[in-house]
Amino acid sequence: MKIGLLVCDHIQEGFARYPELFGNLLPNHELVNYFVCDGVFPESASKHDAWIITGSKHSVYDDIDWIHSLKSFVCDIANANRICVGVCFGHQMLGEAMGGKVLKSPMGWCVGVHQFDIVESKDWMIPECSKVNLLMSCQDQIQVLPPNSKVIVSAPKCPVGIIQIGDKMLGIQGHPEFSAEYLKFLMVSRINRIDESIINEGLESLKLPKHSYIVGEWINEFLMQH
Repeated sequence: MKIGLLVCDHIQEGFARYPELFGNLLPNHELVNYFVCDGVFPESASKHDAWIITGSKHSVYDDIDWIHSLKSFVCDIANANRICVGVCFGHQMLGEAMGGKVLKSPMGWCVGVHQFDIVESKDWMIPECSKVNLLMSCQDQIQVLPPNSKVIVSAPKCPVGIIQIGDKMLGIQGHPEFSAEYLKFLMVSRINRIDESIINEGLESLKLPKHSYIVGEWINEFLMQH
């Protein structure tokens, strides 16, 4: 499948970029890259059968031109009846554009490896499991669900972990595309912005098993089934 990758940020130099990260996560698909954070948008939401929206250091409620344009483009994707998968910022963008509300979490930053419970099992969730450990790096979260949406996985510090909106939109708050090394870099680099105890707990959690490959398989199945 040919997928449009809507890139919403530039990864720190020295680490793999978003196109490479998602290419590794979804090796059976061809990605066409659009750096929307630089104002480069596709001419039409119908250009590809599916879209992926990456993470970003920005918030979906920031008053930035390309973020406003991306919200409109997500609505175009919905109107074109195309598949769309959002990751972290992309997950929040789906929630916000489709009528929900994203705010800073009252529980603060969620970083490191967190365990999520499966709230509702779907046929695209192959392989099946009852819990998944996901790499997390977020301060914002979906606080009000958009219409026609269901929470699929949830954790105490991230109640809206994975969300499905209608039949063709899937949002994942975690980072299945990230490596533990990059997440460690992000945590250490934000030591002045995040409470040190949260950073230390997040760094310690990196010793836990990570199930990014499972979520990668789920994304692949979601893409293929829809």
